[in-house]
Amino acid sequence: MNRVLVDSNVILDIFLDDTTWANWSEMTLNRLVESHQLLINPIIYTELSIGFQRIEEVEEAIARAGFQLQEIPKEALFLAGKVFVQYRKNQGTKSSPLPDFFIGAHAAVLGVSLITRDIARYRTYFPSVHLISP
Repeated sequence: MNRVLVDSNVILDIFLDDTTWANWSEMTLNRLVESHQLLINPIIYTELSIGFQRIEEVEEAIARAGFQLQEIPKEALFLAGKVFVQYRKNQGTKSSPLPDFFIGAHAAVLGVSLITRDIARYRTYFPSVHLISP
């Protein structure tokens, strides 16, 4: 079965019933769920957990939605660091790697597509990653 990494903004669209994006996000995931394993990683998990009071609630929501939590391999962590160095050379102002760097590097190392609405940073720093976006 194919795999696809799902960015937290897409999942939050559905969890929060975003008036602008929930339909697109839900239709996209419904289209892919039959042929793809829907993956999240610890960074995405962390971003999702902010909206829940208890770990049991986030665990239930993730399980009910069919997302599989996958650890980020060392190769992706290394790549995220290298991309951060490139970001700083490009006048980036953040002092530590951004969550998008870990997510993009994970997709790049796995060789999977990434479903996201936040495409600018991924296109810039991970041009090899196929983006599924509006």
